[in-house]
Amino acid sequence: MTTHTSADTFPRQYARTLRYTVGAPRSFSVAPDGSRVVFLRSASGSDRANLLWTLDTATGEERIAADPAALLGGGEEDLSPAERARRERSREGSAGIVGYALDGAGRLAAFALSGRLFVADLVAGTATELPAEGPLLDPRLSPDGTHVAYATTSGELRLTRVDGTGDRALARPDGPNVTWGQAEFIAQEEMGRDRGHWWSPDSDRLLVERADDTPVNRWWIADPANPDREPAEIAYPAAGTADAEVGLWLLGLDGTRTEVVWDRAAFPYLARVHWSRNGVPLLLVQSRDQRVQRTLGLDVATGATEVLHEERDDVWLELFQGVPAWSPDGRLVRISDESGARALVIGDHTVTGPDLHLRSVVAVTADEVFFTASGGAAETDPEPGWIAVGRISHDGKRLAWESANGRPFTSVTTAVHAAGITVRATAEPDVPGTLVQVARDLPEGVVVDDVAVIASHAETPVITARPVFRFAGERRIPAAVFLPTGYDRERDGLLPVLMDPYGGPHGQRVVQAHNPHLTSQWFADQGFAVVVADGRGTPGRGPAWEKSIHHDFAGATLDDQVDALTALAGEFPLDLGRVAIRGWSYGGYLAALAVLRRPDVFHAAVAGAPVTDWRLYDTHYTERYLGHPAEVPEVYEGNSLTGYAAGLERPLMIIHGLADDNVVAAHTLRLSSALLAAGRPHTVLPLSGVTHMTPQEEVAENLLLLQVDFVKKSLGG
Repeated sequence: MTTHTSADTFPRQYARTLRYTVGAPRSFSVAPDGSRVVFLRSASGSDRANLLWTLDTATGEERIAADPAALLGGGEEDLSPAERARRERSREGSAGIVGYALDGAGRLAAFALSGRLFVADLVAGTATELPAEGPLLDPRLSPDGTHVAYATTSGELRLTRVDGTGDRALARPDGPNVTWGQAEFIAQEEMGRDRGHWWSPDSDRLLVERADDTPVNRWWIADPANPDREPAEIAYPAAGTADAEVGLWLLGLDGTRTEVVWDRAAFPYLARVHWSRNGVPLLLVQSRDQRVQRTLGLDVATGATEVLHEERDDVWLELFQGVPAWSPDGRLVRISDESGARALVIGDHTVTGPDLHLRSVVAVTADEVFFTASGGAAETDPEPGWIAVGRISHDGKRLAWESANGRPFTSVTTAVHAAGITVRATAEPDVPGTLVQVARDLPEGVVVDDVAVIASHAETPVITARPVFRFAGERRIPAAVFLPTGYDRERDGLLPVLMDPYGGPHGQRVVQAHNPHLTSQWFADQGFAVVVADGRGTPGRGPAWEKSIHHDFAGATLDDQVDALTALAGEFPLDLGRVAIRGWSYGGYLAALAVLRRPDVFHAAVAGAPVTDWRLYDTHYTERYLGHPAEVPEVYEGNSLTGYAAGLERPLMIIHGLADDNVVAAHTLRLSSALLAAGRPHTVLPLSGVTHMTPQEEVAENLLLLQVDFVKKSLGG
């Protein structure tokens, strides 16, 4: 890690370093022969432009494979609106090379810069630009390394040869709102699928998504600070409205076309595509209500599909990274809730039990499956917030943990694995940053001593987080408590409380790591006792915990914040007469909900980019939890905030980026209008030009300072 400058304050450093991610290695891949690890990292903790790097697994030597500054001649990046939208969907705030794709040998890497196409030879250490129609998106090398397929902002899927010849269109839009080779909005934002084209193992054809968003409602995002500019038109599939029409085609390099056929009326969501040498291509498709999903096998000769497995759930079915997949011996690998636990299933056998909560599959080898998991049943979970990488034999009889510190249940570890090489990234609660190690598999019982460390250039935070982890209350709600640095109970007495949750689906805040807690610690150092609680609906605690919020955001998630606060007050110096709450996105919804519905507990709130009317949020997310608004309108009424506006008794600050195309500013404006109609004073802070993320350094810094000032004044401090 690099050191910070003496003039840095935490808000300034936190904003400038994109939450201390700048300079940290990321996006790891292992060459199929295990000879090298490929990754991204910027040159320093203050430089946002990522370079492409390789590490020689025999020597541990790192080498730059591609430097965007050299390739662009020192010029600034020029991002297309489509690329900016892709980065917004993936919450990507860095610059330079933000993604790459390897060929089958792991010798070549393709990537886009300023909408232009580049290919790096990872052995020779050279990078060249290829002729291509731009601006382009998501270039993908063929496994044999001879071609690159890429999408364009005009909706084409094109193909060019690595030798610099033969650039041509494989598919052109056949309608004004049609794109080929790109993941549609819902897939990127909610399904965790950012790809829209996949090469065959033999490099002779591709599976290509065709998306038509003609049926999708059009919204317009205006910039009120610049009234001379036209509003930006977006296709936004709000709950209860039409989604894009998504199909899949097999496109041969010889010009042949075959449509992939499945029951798209019953299963309109294309959630996963997996094509490996181990078997036929796999598709995972979902019904619109996400209570039924099918794993399909594809006949590449005819485009016909066969149902390999169907899963049903009375509430909803989750999606996971890395599955479905084939094992080398031809068995289906998946993660399922069918046993009551979130378990790993290989073929017909469930190989993990209720003590584990599976989160993803990292790799499938001939003998083992590498996965990430958290604790399962609450009574057996030793600590809240751990995430570990395990490896289990196909029969479930051998389980081992990949751990940098020997304590897999007091850290957060992720990994990639291939060719006997594991790259594991481990974060601990008492150590800043993340340690990235490269290890080679050794025979059982042999100590792994050939570990290389991939250096991090991330800056060292100017403050130290000191989370105290607890299971709070009868429901054992995962929680972390932060007290001011140097706090003395006899001297300082009870402290005003700041609840700092996300509190909703897919947003775990209580984790056994250091850097994710820095903002909470900074707020504590301003004179608060800060409480972060992950109530029902948050991930990592089992299917029943997550699904207990079905049709009930406004009840379960708020009740657990109150219960955690009350329980922790028995141990920590919490002044329950001075309690504020802050949050962003779902956390913003929860913060506003808290002062609207429970003014007896919460005395002030800061709500950032809150969802206030769930009918304005997207289909795949909202309908999964609340159902279809036409079928259960009372659920939407009961979980939206505008109906509670008349109950506001406490200070409320609402913050919203006017350029937000995820949670649009209409959410805040509608709540503000309802509050005004009810005669309830409140504060609205509009952020001109800011999206759902706030990467602008000055904005991000000042938002923290303004929140502290608002909360202190509101609590009388």
